Amino acid sequence: MIRVSIVGASGYTAAELFRILSVHGEVELAGAYALRNAGRRVSEVHPNLKGIVDMVIEAADYDRIAGSSDVVFAAVPHKVPMTFVPRLLNSGVRVVDLSADYRFDDVSVYERYYTKHESPEVRGVYGLPEIYREKIRRANLVANPGCFPTAAVLSLAPLVKERLIDLDHIVVDAKTGTSGAGATPTEATHHPTIGASVRPYSVLSHRHAPEMDQELSKLAGRAVRVSFTPHLIPIVRGILSTAHVFLNRNLGREDLLEIYRKFYAGEPFVRILDVLPEVNFVLGSNYCDIGLAVDGEGRAAVIAAIDNLMKGASGQAVQNMNIMFGLDESEGLRGAPMRP
Repeated sequence: MIRVSIVGASGYTAAELFRILSVHGEVELAGAYALRNAGRRVSEVHPNLKGIVDMVIEAADYDRIAGSSDVVFAAVPHKVPMTFVPRLLNSGVRVVDLSADYRFDDVSVYERYYTKHESPEVRGVYGLPEIYREKIRRANLVANPGCFPTAAVLSLAPLVKERLIDLDHIVVDAKTGTSGAGATPTEATHHPTIGASVRPYSVLSHRHAPEMDQELSKLAGRAVRVSFTPHLIPIVRGILSTAHVFLNRNLGREDLLEIYRKFYAGEPFVRILDVLPEVNFVLGSNYCDIGLAVDGEGRAAVIAAIDNLMKGASGQAVQNMNIMFGLDESEGLRGAPMRP
C-alpha cells in the first residue's frame, strides 16, 4: 500500500483528495496536516466525510511526515509548498503540489505573477497526463496544473500541435464556479453578491494566462500568447472554457472532431463529444469533455468542460499519483459524473 499524507487538510481540494482516496484500493491515508484546524477530525471540518475519514488533523511536522509517507499532496496556497517541498524530496518522499509554485519553467515568470521563489533550484514535471505521461511516470515532484489551463490546454492542444490555427490570435473565455476561490469566504464570492450576477475578473491579467502560454508554446514549438478572461458565475463548481480560434486550413467540424479523436485516443479522462459540452456532464468526475463548432468561414470555437475541483485540481492530482506509482490511472477516479 502507498502511504499518503495531505498537507493543507482544511481546504476544498483536500476534501476532494480525502473523498477520492477513501475509495482508492492501493493507498493508506497516513496523515492529515493543517494549522487552521489542528486537533479536529477531518470529518468535523468536512462533514460529508463522517464515518469515512475521521482521522485527526495535526500541525505539520515534516520530519515525521517524511518518515511516514511515500507521497505527499501539498494542498496549500502558493508560497507555502516552496518552504517544505525541498525537504520532503531530500528525504525521498514524492510530492504532488497543487499550488503554482513549481508549474513554471522560468522562475521569473512565477515571480512576476505570484511572489519571490524560495527554492528556484527545484524543478517539477508539469502534471498534465495527456501531454506529459512519461515524464510524470519518472517524476519525484509533479506540479499539478491550474484549473483554467487544464481546460484551455486540453481544448487547444491538437490544433496548436499541428499548427492548424492562427497561433497569434487565440482567445479563451472561461466561466467558473465559486469553489475555485477556496474555502475562505470573501465579498467577491459571497453568494448574495454573486448569486444573481456574472463577474469578469483579472481581465487580460489572470495569473493562469502565462501557464497557458507556456504549455501551448511548447506544443507549438514557438511562442504563443493567449488572450484570456475568466468570469465568476453563480454555480459552486465547474468550468466551461471556450477557445475562439481561426483555422488556417479548410477544415469542417467532422474533420476537426476526427483530429481530436485521434489525438486523445485511449485517454481515460478526455471525452470528445458530438454535442457541445455542459458543466453538468462532468460534475464530481475527472473527465474533460470537449466539443466544437465551425462556421465555414475559418472560425472555430472549442469548448471544454471540467469540474474545477476534480480534473482541475484533486482528481488530476490523484491521476498523477497513480501514474507516478505505476498504478491503474483511473484507480479511485472511476465514478460517473453527477447529473442533475
